[in-house]
Amino acid sequence: MSVFDYHEAFSRNLGWVTEQEQDRLRSGRVAIAGMGGVGGFHLLTLSRLGVGAFNLADFDTFGLVNFNRQAGAAVSTLGKRKLDVMSTMARDINPELDLRQFPSGLDERVLDDFLSDVDLYVDGLDFFALDIRQAVFAACARRGIPAITVAPLGMGAALLNFLPGKMTFEEYFGFAQNNQLEKAIRFFIGLAPARLHMGYLVDPSKIDLANHKGPSTAMGCMLCAGVASTEALKILLGRGRVYSAPWGVHYDAFKNRLARTWRPGGNDRNPLQRYALSMLRRRLQGK
Repeated sequence: MSVFDYHEAFSRNLGWVTEQEQDRLRSGRVAIAGMGGVGGFHLLTLSRLGVGAFNLADFDTFGLVNFNRQAGAAVSTLGKRKLDVMSTMARDINPELDLRQFPSGLDERVLDDFLSDVDLYVDGLDFFALDIRQAVFAACARRGIPAITVAPLGMGAALLNFLPGKMTFEEYFGFAQNNQLEKAIRFFIGLAPARLHMGYLVDPSKIDLANHKGPSTAMGCMLCAGVASTEALKILLGRGRVYSAPWGVHYDAFKNRLARTWRPGGNDRNPLQRYALSMLRRRLQGK
C-alpha cells in the first residue's frame, strides 16, 4: 500500500482550482453540525475537495430509518455513532484530516468552541432542530462567519447563504420567540419560496410538521452536498459569485428546473411570504 500523499490524492481537482487554491483548501476549517442526511454527504464531499480541517457535531446513532438517504447508514453501522462512522469515512479519504469532534451534539455551552477557528459553517442539522439552528446562525452572524444551509426537498436542493454584513438568518426567517410549530412553518416556507418540489408530492399527509415527520430522498441529500460544497469552494477561495439571502437558489432534478428566488424582507415583511405562511397555517388547522 502506497503512503498517502495529499497532492497526488487531490491532483484531479487541479484545473478547476489552482495549486495555490488547493493549498488554501487544505488549510481551511469548516464546521458542520449534523452527520446525517445532508451533513454526512457534506463532510465526504468537502473531504474529497481537499478541505483539511473540520469541527463536527452529532449525538445520534444510525438506525434503519436512515438507510434511504444517509451516507453512513448500513447494516454494518446500525447502532453506531454517526460522528464516529463519518469521521472514519472521512479519514479514509484523507488520513491527515484535523477533526475536532463534539459527540454530545450542540447546545449554547459549546457553541464558542464549535465555531472556534472556522472559516465557514455548513448546516447539516435535522430539519426540526430549530432552536439550536437559530442559535448557531446567530453565533455565526456575531462572529462574521459565512454560513450555508441547503435543504433536500423532494429530489432537489434549495440553497440559502448568510454572509457577514448581509441579511441574517433571523432577519430572513423571523424565528424570534415563536413556538416550535411556527418555527417549522417559517423554516419550511422560507427555505424554498419557489416550491418546485411540491408539484410531484404524491402523498401530502407524509409531511407532518406538528409531529416532526417528513419524506426524503438520497438524491436530494446528494444534490445538497454538491451545491453546498460548490458554495464552500467559492467562499473559501473568494472566487465566483455567491448569492446571499434574501436571494436563494432552488434546483429540482425531477422537474429539470432551476429557480432563483428573491424575498426582500424575509418571512415577516415580504407579502408573498406572508401569504404562503398564512396558507400553510390554515392547511395545518384543517381550514
